[in-house]
Amino acid sequence: MKSSAKTPHRRHPPTGPVLSRRDLLKGAASLTAAALSGCAPFTDNFASLIGRSDHIRRENEKPGTRDWLLTNTRIDPVTKYRSPWIEGYASRTSVRAGERISFHVSTNPASPFTLDIYRLGYYRGAGGRRVTSLGPCRGEIQPDPPVGPNRLRDCAWSPCATLTIPEDWLSGVYVGKLTAAREQLQSYVIFIVRDDRRADFIFQCSDTTWQAYNRWPDQYALYDGGQDPWYCGPGVDVSFNRPYGKYCQILDAPLSTGSGEWFLWEFPLAYWMEAQGYDVTYISNSDTHADPHGLRRAKGFLSVGHDEYYSLEMYQNLQVAIADGLNVAFLSGNAICGRIDPRPNPTGAPQRIYGRVDYFGPRDEAMLKRFPTMAKFPYQSPPEDQVLGARSNVAPCTGGADWICSLPTHWVYAGTEMKLGDRIPGLIGWEYHGEPAPIPGLAVVATGTTQDAPAQPNGGVYAATFYPGPKGNFVFNASTCWWADGLSAPPGYVRPSVYTTPRGPDRRVQRMTANLLDQICVGRPA
Repeated sequence: MKSSAKTPHRRHPPTGPVLSRRDLLKGAASLTAAALSGCAPFTDNFASLIGRSDHIRRENEKPGTRDWLLTNTRIDPVTKYRSPWIEGYASRTSVRAGERISFHVSTNPASPFTLDIYRLGYYRGAGGRRVTSLGPCRGEIQPDPPVGPNRLRDCAWSPCATLTIPEDWLSGVYVGKLTAAREQLQSYVIFIVRDDRRADFIFQCSDTTWQAYNRWPDQYALYDGGQDPWYCGPGVDVSFNRPYGKYCQILDAPLSTGSGEWFLWEFPLAYWMEAQGYDVTYISNSDTHADPHGLRRAKGFLSVGHDEYYSLEMYQNLQVAIADGLNVAFLSGNAICGRIDPRPNPTGAPQRIYGRVDYFGPRDEAMLKRFPTMAKFPYQSPPEDQVLGARSNVAPCTGGADWICSLPTHWVYAGTEMKLGDRIPGLIGWEYHGEPAPIPGLAVVATGTTQDAPAQPNGGVYAATFYPGPKGNFVFNASTCWWADGLSAPPGYVRPSVYTTPRGPDRRVQRMTANLLDQICVGRPA
């Protein structure tokens, strides 16, 4: 495997120790006043905040609460994934202030219920702030949808509550905590409030992937072909018009029921960024699909966690934005792998249904041996590595490893004291990227072999990469779903343990992330 090459072009690289607020205000370390106006620096106590926009700092100074956490959940053992006692979904994945969103809830047996809505962030460690409460609402048993073409389960439930998003709700991820009066059982609904303001960072939630793995009501994920519970071929559709069941993959997390994968892989990054006061705004995968111009309002775009499913429009919109100077950090694994075709549901609501129609990149015979149903696709989609910097769809595609430093002179390691061969235990997993792309200037900053269990190598090789964009920008690929585990452990967080076990917040991962985010601000001033 080729490893290497030149360090990507950069401007004003961050070097040396972490700067204090006083040092920053004096203009230390070659940072210009323009750069200072757009970034919040990384500090030991998460308290030094300098930013052009004060939105995040002011929001997180408001009183927080841990009441957003579920405390009483139950999963139907027959279906294995759903909670019929109280479950629901939102009419939109992404909504702006001033727009309306409805909530569709079923209770079986019928029970009144309340819906308490929280914005998730840092909030002095509480992790959330209650923004409103709806109800009590009259609960009723809503019908399970019939099995439609391509195994589609598309609910047409009556709305139980409707809300116009207030103008003062800051962009973020919001959860509605559903509580049934009958037995006080709980689950979530989840949605994103987006805006159109200029910001330093766009945090893209990986909600097309959340939905792909949603088995609600019982084996109706994108991976359920009717016989094989991990089917990887075409001919299966999924809908956002249904509750998120209990997460179905590598850990048992009933306390996240109704929230997709948000709490598992993405919330630790949001919690940490908001603790730092970084100027961040949030979007859905659907926004990347439908709003290419919206990507240009930020200096940096963040792909987070398990960001597997992209439409061709998402791929093209991101590729064009990079060519136009957008910095991108794939703090994710298995990114840009399966190609989907978002389309309206029968009522005309856009992007509520999709199927898997292809895979990005060329056929990989080793992957086809492992997942034979992948052979049914045409493989006519563009290569993912031309955006990502490495292959996503590469065998064996699952496994774990230590993060192993392979280019300690790169600016991403500034202040970490990492040397060649130094390791961050268990940070790579459970899916990763490999085979670096032949992009001029691409650098491999970490690489190593993967394993199925300690001392059981599986033949995989991961590669974390940088490559330079055409306008002084860059693209970073962390090559792991678990990057955010190294940043924080918010309330309720469940650490994964499969293949390897990451070790939680690590000063070196925090510093590398701060270097990335600060370099994004410095390298492309507003």
